[in-house]
Amino acid sequence: MSRKPASKRQRNASAAPSSPSRRAEGPVAAATGSGGARPSVQWVTVTEDQADQRLDNFLMARLRGVPRSTVYRIVRKGEVRVNRGRARPDTRLRAGDEVRIPPVVQKERPPSVKPGTRVQAVMEQAVVYEDEALLVVNKPAGIAVHGGSGLSFGLIEVLRAARPEGRFLELVHRLDRDTSGLVMVAKKRSALRFLQEELRQKRIRKRYHALVAGDWSASVTEVTQPLLRYEMPNGERRVRVDAGGKPSVTRYRCLERFSGYSLVEASPVTGRTHQIRVHSAWAGHPIAGDDKYMDATSLKAFRAQGGGRLMLHARGLEFRMPGTEQMMALEAPYDESFEQMLQALRSQGQREGA
Repeated sequence: MSRKPASKRQRNASAAPSSPSRRAEGPVAAATGSGGARPSVQWVTVTEDQADQRLDNFLMARLRGVPRSTVYRIVRKGEVRVNRGRARPDTRLRAGDEVRIPPVVQKERPPSVKPGTRVQAVMEQAVVYEDEALLVVNKPAGIAVHGGSGLSFGLIEVLRAARPEGRFLELVHRLDRDTSGLVMVAKKRSALRFLQEELRQKRIRKRYHALVAGDWSASVTEVTQPLLRYEMPNGERRVRVDAGGKPSVTRYRCLERFSGYSLVEASPVTGRTHQIRVHSAWAGHPIAGDDKYMDATSLKAFRAQGGGRLMLHARGLEFRMPGTEQMMALEAPYDESFEQMLQALRSQGQREGA
């Protein structure tokens, strides 16, 4: 039995944008395969804060959970329009642009685990600086900066849950899960763009404190070994010094010496994965508690002394403020476990010459 084709008026009505009073606001909900109501076409106006984004990134932010391949497919087929015209995934959006987003069907996923009120409170208490464009958190060790790889949530998901009214919260940079210390989170896209460009231009100074094995030589002030990322047979990602790797520079200064350990300040000039950890190990002084780059005997000895974490802390940040470009310097105190280990080593007696 043939179906009567839709009238021209009906077809035009389904393709035309809604009137301003009915224009959808907020993130676009993707339809599920469970038989629920299918969402209609969305027409979204690009705001000043969203300007200069690539179209594909703009869509990924609004269609959370939709595979990137699906986003590229709907753009390629012309289902996504910018100012009523076809566009490429790398099209840069401008404030005031009208973006047509079609309904997207995806399989229903189980509900994600929401961060509890306790972890939200811990993260809020860890905020060391905040203004209208930026917040800086003293991240606890053991918390990833974002969810994934078996983790239900990380720092950024906790902050978003604690601040449901926040329209924009994005990581400016990252820290390893086991590293504590300062992490910048942008509250405006303009701040994110500014700070990430500052990072690319190496105008943001980061200072880390690390407790390393052995007596750090005062003559070792810089390590410039290239670093290469590789994958273990079990799928774990690691980094090693390799001539075929990316240029990497870390500057060092010894702050304090103990029996069997040294407290050093490490300032990465480049920002490679595990850079400080691998450069320290290459110099013969792996970071205490590092289960990836410290040898088993040294790791066991550190554990026997009560060490329970990677002894790496993002201590300080110096950067220009988004908008005003005034210099800002922030410093984060050690957490209890880091401080307790230093105090225990000091009680055993410090060595001269730090």
